[in-house]
Amino acid sequence: MSFLERLKDGLKKTKEGFVNKVSNIFTGRTNIDDELFEELEEVLIQADVGVKTTFALIEKLKEDIKEEDIKEPEELMKYFQAELKAMLQNEEGTFNFDKDLNIIMVVGVNGAGKTTTIAKVAGRYKDQGKKVMLAAGDTFRAGAIEQLQIWGDRLGVNVIAQKEGSDAAAVAYDAVQSAKARDVDLLIVDTAGRLHTQKNLMEELKKVKRVIDREAESANAQVEVLLVLDATTGQNAISQAKLFNEAVDVDGIALTKLDGTAKGGIVIAVKNELQIPIKLIGVGEAAEDLQNFDPEEFIEALFSNGE
Repeated sequence: MSFLERLKDGLKKTKEGFVNKVSNIFTGRTNIDDELFEELEEVLIQADVGVKTTFALIEKLKEDIKEEDIKEPEELMKYFQAELKAMLQNEEGTFNFDKDLNIIMVVGVNGAGKTTTIAKVAGRYKDQGKKVMLAAGDTFRAGAIEQLQIWGDRLGVNVIAQKEGSDAAAVAYDAVQSAKARDVDLLIVDTAGRLHTQKNLMEELKKVKRVIDREAESANAQVEVLLVLDATTGQNAISQAKLFNEAVDVDGIALTKLDGTAKGGIVIAVKNELQIPIKLIGVGEAAEDLQNFDPEEFIEALFSNGE
């Protein structure tokens, strides 16, 4: 199965629950009127596109109608797809590993798919011949360290870990030192997704990031913060992203579990409201189902005819 076929398969629920409804709005009438825009607004908001992004999209379509003298609803559909692509464009695509040591600090709430995302990214780059190491920086959640170690064993990569309850920043420090000493190409640092309070979590993450940045600077290493968001949580994902971004300056987003939601409009909301590149999307359980995010392919998969 090709990447595009996997993408189409993983987006079936969104195609049925969102895109088909949008298509019916444009193809089921003969003229462009207020009712069309009211129906479109309702479908977009229901699909987790979000109020702010929905209004921006509709305003842009109204501008297109005037500027391009659009008369037919089906013609407007083409402009709708073009506006979605424009909103989803990433200035940066996936990771750009151009240093001797490249570090990804992975953040996100528990249950978002953080650990499996780490494993899939690690496996991908190991298969490309990179020397990969993992750091078990989620010292708070019971079983998190063991879970990462199991993945490390499966993938054949080293995992730097201390006992449960250890200082996460100390784990990060040890991991960077070890990565330097072993000529590692890619170090992926797991972090806690829950502490006693949200404030404690963010302070912990800031501390870990400071340590990683400091140690990386002395090694001329590159550091990226990857936020893992669960697409099925809808607008809550936007709130999470804002909190994490304020704390540790998120560089990119991995949006997981898109195959589990009919409200794939959250992709558009995340990109438009946060202006943080979406680097990866998860559309299934297999390693190959974690894909680099490509706006052109994403829209093609959603709006293509047939399966």
